[in-house]
Amino acid sequence: MKNWLITGCSAGFGRAIVEAALAAGDRVVATARRPETLEGLGATRTAALDVTDDRQVDRVVADAVRDLGRLDVVVNNAGHGSVGAVEEFTLAELRAIMDVMFFGAVAVTKAALPHLREQGSGTIVQISSMGGQVTMPGFGAYCAAKFALEGMSEALAAEVEPFGVRVLIVEPGAFRTEFGGARMHRSRTIDAYAVSTSATRAATDSMDGTQPGDPAKAAAAIVRAVNSPDAPLHLALGDDAVDAIAAAQARRAADLHAWEQISRGTAGDWSRTARP
Repeated sequence: MKNWLITGCSAGFGRAIVEAALAAGDRVVATARRPETLEGLGATRTAALDVTDDRQVDRVVADAVRDLGRLDVVVNNAGHGSVGAVEEFTLAELRAIMDVMFFGAVAVTKAALPHLREQGSGTIVQISSMGGQVTMPGFGAYCAAKFALEGMSEALAAEVEPFGVRVLIVEPGAFRTEFGGARMHRSRTIDAYAVSTSATRAATDSMDGTQPGDPAKAAAAIVRAVNSPDAPLHLALGDDAVDAIAAAQARRAADLHAWEQISRGTAGDWSRTARP
């Protein structure tokens, strides 16, 4: 039996992961900014948690360890979608997005790590997105948060491996998780950007509830990976995620190869260039 702490459990992936972990016989502390949304979920414990409130993060993690005796899995899922061109976003909007989806995840991770290191085991699950590997017009702010989360998490994985702690970065494609619905943040519009972002805006306005991915199946895959001794660092979920990430990696490899000679030719004669 594993003990889980999961953020953002009011709907979508968070709620589905709670249900999958409970079905596996595990115990779960489910959290949400508005705890009344967790009624009827059946979690072992529930707690109010705004991941942008550092003191609340520390308290909820400490309470979970106290109540359950230990933590085995910490899932950073809190967040929301966002659409808008880079110029259309205000800096305040961008900071707010990063605060929830990057700094919030970092805060929860840092609060849990001392407990996981001390016990010599545990898994940090970062719910990223195929947008942590792939970008498109109109998703710059959202992808920025996910790229940052993945960069931090890759470094973290190497840092905590000696302590028996693992990191799992989950990269879903389009799933029926209310992404694109009322919780979707939408920036102001600048008419000039209709040429490059109008298709993205239209897609987000119409996708909610029609996405091909099943959150219950995604949750089951995450539970399976958590329980697998050979889980990957990156776990893509959905045909669209696998295809888009593979294509992005192929483009990067092609660019690297095409410009390899020029890239390697930037080395200089240190004995001459390093002179004052």
